[in-house]
Amino acid sequence: MKIEAKQHSIIIGKNSIRSLKSETKKLCPKCKKIYLVTDKNIPRGFIGKIKSNLKGYKIYVSKITPSEKIKNIKTVEHFLNKLLSLNFNRSDLVIGVGGGIIGDISGFISSVFKRGINFINIPTTLLAQVDSCIGGKTGVNSKFGKNLIGSFYQPRLVILDVQILKSLPRRELICGYAEILKHALIKDKKFFNFLKTNTNKILKLETKKLIESIRKSVLIKLKFTERDFKEKKLRMKLNFGHTFAHALEAKNKYSNKLNHGEAVLLGMLIATKISVLCKVCSKEIYEELIKIYKKLSINYLFNYLSLKEISSSIKFMKNDKKNNDEKINLILLRKVGSASNPGAFKFSEDKLKSLIRRMF
Repeated sequence: MKIEAKQHSIIIGKNSIRSLKSETKKLCPKCKKIYLVTDKNIPRGFIGKIKSNLKGYKIYVSKITPSEKIKNIKTVEHFLNKLLSLNFNRSDLVIGVGGGIIGDISGFISSVFKRGINFINIPTTLLAQVDSCIGGKTGVNSKFGKNLIGSFYQPRLVILDVQILKSLPRRELICGYAEILKHALIKDKKFFNFLKTNTNKILKLETKKLIESIRKSVLIKLKFTERDFKEKKLRMKLNFGHTFAHALEAKNKYSNKLNHGEAVLLGMLIATKISVLCKVCSKEIYEELIKIYKKLSINYLFNYLSLKEISSSIKFMKNDKKNNDEKINLILLRKVGSASNPGAFKFSEDKLKSLIRRMF
């Protein structure tokens, strides 16, 4: 299955990695050297498939252990120096193979190397396949917060191979499901109803239901990103739940105890509860969300839903990219399939703390 976006193509399917050879020749006809930035945990067989589809090119591979702690300017500089020392030029190619951290780092490297080198993204986690690989956002973290240094840069191609997802533990699949659920909540009630029925089938990687959920998520995200590529307004709706999520991640020092998708699940729950308290949406919607969370069996996450944990994370919200003044800009949920417009709900730190106290 191939989706043609405005500036690139997205290929979704089982063993879709086979399309890499023909697509690379077509998109990068002058390419001679390829640099693979990969997650060291990816099965060797999958990397072998990629290499076998790139015969005839000079291939360099760097394997890294991805974590939010290495997603920084120092890592970017390391890879830029590698590319320069190997005399790469703009007609050559960088391929990111891994989850969202790999995609963010390799995409950012590609955007700044000689002001732009060819880039192909091959996300290998469900979270990356339905979220970070779409929309052209790249970036790294600062001591002041997550993804505060970055650029907008589209890959030439995105390949979503669902076969690689079989190597993931359930926890990682749930993290990807978080973004799928978010897309349904903010844009598509029919898709939300599909998820209510098929959550367990998606998490069991039933091919047909899985591909359909990925396809639908990609199309929803494209609707936002293609109309607002530089995230001036409309695209900010995609950050539903993320203001709290990023704050919780930062507060917990980007520990593996709470990964991004899990933080998004918590952030959406908090944002929905605040939507109810502000009388923006009904209590029934919050209860519908709780029902889905029970299917996910994520009780272990609710330890982060204490008054102290949430309140102490608020200070990390002040540098959120959606803010354009001293107040904290939140995307709230109006109903299933409809989120508030960016800028419609801004809260002072004191007001937000007051709302959070009312949650308990």
